[in-house]
Amino acid sequence: MFDILVYLFENYVDFADFSEADPQAESNNGSALSHKLTAAGFAEEEITEALSWLRGLQDNPPLHHLQADSRSLRAYTAEESSHLGVEALGFLHFLEQAEILSTELRELVIERAMALPDDGLSLARFKLIVLMVLWSRQQHLDALIVEELLSDSAPEHLH
Repeated sequence: MFDILVYLFENYVDFADFSEADPQAESNNGSALSHKLTAAGFAEEEITEALSWLRGLQDNPPLHHLQADSRSLRAYTAEESSHLGVEALGFLHFLEQAEILSTELRELVIERAMALPDDGLSLARFKLIVLMVLWSRQQHLDALIVEELLSDSAPEHLH
């Protein structure tokens, strides 16, 4: 699934273009995006999983009611701590302190990470989730941030 997310990011740099590919549109033969991914060599099961995960990303409404001040502290549940792991939580804290992630985006990152099967979430995969959330919300992506988020996320490292 993560290989597909990297592929989509690389091939649909502008999320608006990706949205026009409409991963939700299903006809009798499947979506055009599904066909493109199949033609690119991805397995049907991985495509279904990736498109389902992306639907969850697109279907998540903005959480404008979350406004934390600089003194607030996010407490993580035992399930979140276990699933995300120390490295991802530390990286998440770093992104908040660097003002790359707002409170709203942090919660979306956590929600999308928790939506993945519990088979060990590496820091590289977590970074890719962050990248996909920022990309989907059409946040300004500084080249250095993209480089950091894609570091150690080359597809050969995601298996």
